[in-house]
Amino acid sequence: MKFFFAGLLLLSFPCFSGEVSIVDVRVECPSSCTFSVTLKHADEGWHHYADRWDVVTLSGKLLKSRVLHHPHEREQPFTRSLSGVMIPAGTRQVKIRARDSKHGFSEQEYLVDLPG
Repeated sequence: MKFFFAGLLLLSFPCFSGEVSIVDVRVECPSSCTFSVTLKHADEGWHHYADRWDVVTLSGKLLKSRVLHHPHEREQPFTRSLSGVMIPAGTRQVKIRARDSKHGFSEQEYLVDLPG
């Protein structure tokens, strides 16, 4: 199984303390795509934790979400995968955005160059 490291472009870096940060993204696209996203967040328990990340087009269309069902207080940074992401024909890049249960979506977005 061959993974491609995504091209990194921080479109905006989180400027507020406590927001979730996207540390790394790997993507494999044999037919549909599998994304492995590494997040870092100072999870504080159920009242404040990284709870989701999304794959979106550059125009903002949501392709698929990975819901995180619990805090990761003792596992930082942590990586979770999402498979079966269908990419529209002709799409060469997508964005990853992440959110936490207190602040919502981080201002940081991670631009991913798709293989192929």
